[in-house]
Amino acid sequence: MTAPATGSLRVNGATLHYEVRGAGPLLLLIPGGTGGAASYDDIADGLATEYTVATYDPRGMSRSTLDDPGAEQYVAEHADDAFRMLELLSPDEPARVFGASSGAIAALHLLTAHPAHVARVVAHEPPVVEVLPDASEHRALVARVRETFRTQGLTPAMAVFAAGLKEDGDTSEPETGLRLPPQAAARAERTLADLPYFVGRIVPGFMSYAPDIHRLEALSDRLVLACGQDSRGELPYRPAAFLAGRLGTALLHFPGGHTGLTTHPAEFGELLRKAFRA
Repeated sequence: MTAPATGSLRVNGATLHYEVRGAGPLLLLIPGGTGGAASYDDIADGLATEYTVATYDPRGMSRSTLDDPGAEQYVAEHADDAFRMLELLSPDEPARVFGASSGAIAALHLLTAHPAHVARVVAHEPPVVEVLPDASEHRALVARVRETFRTQGLTPAMAVFAAGLKEDGDTSEPETGLRLPPQAAARAERTLADLPYFVGRIVPGFMSYAPDIHRLEALSDRLVLACGQDSRGELPYRPAAFLAGRLGTALLHFPGGHTGLTTHPAEFGELLRKAFRA
């Protein structure tokens, strides 16, 4: 693995840690969950043979610090952070952008807010539940997660959240025997510290976001909506499938489930390369 060049970028209310590898057109990878820049370590070197690959820790995560640690989090502000990265690293040419999960939500807003700076977005399972016909049920889920976190703490709140993401009618316990690659397992240990921030502020701030569907329709030639092939029926799958149907575009399936980037990195990276060549 090649050590990336690192830097820091001052944005409104935060300082972002970012990493850059390779040469060529810019490909910005926006992390989801609590993964941070390190969540892309397993695919970044391969992509860097063709692109200048940049990723970063989202504001409030890992090495990207907030001026106000208690600040509420908003999709538009996170998307503006991504835009500032594009301005810094590709000021003259539109960039390719990939986002996973909450990072995919930021990528959708980036496309609608700054289309001149974006050549193509691949959005993997953005949980924009406000587009769904049963959105009220998911608002209730987020409210339960917040209240559980406030009254009982992190672990019970995560259990409520995980149960709400499962396939309709699935009463099985979440899988705990999944073997992660050694580097991914080490990253999982390092990101535990970000879970309270994720549950307390990213989940409510992002899952209440409603994308501008009419704007996405106008920009659909630059948008690829994607899901994990093992995610069918689960909550993170449904909004991407719904949007693809609404926009009249194909739904791209990546290997694995919601975390296929971690569990199937080689296949995931190769399919992502193909998605940006198409």
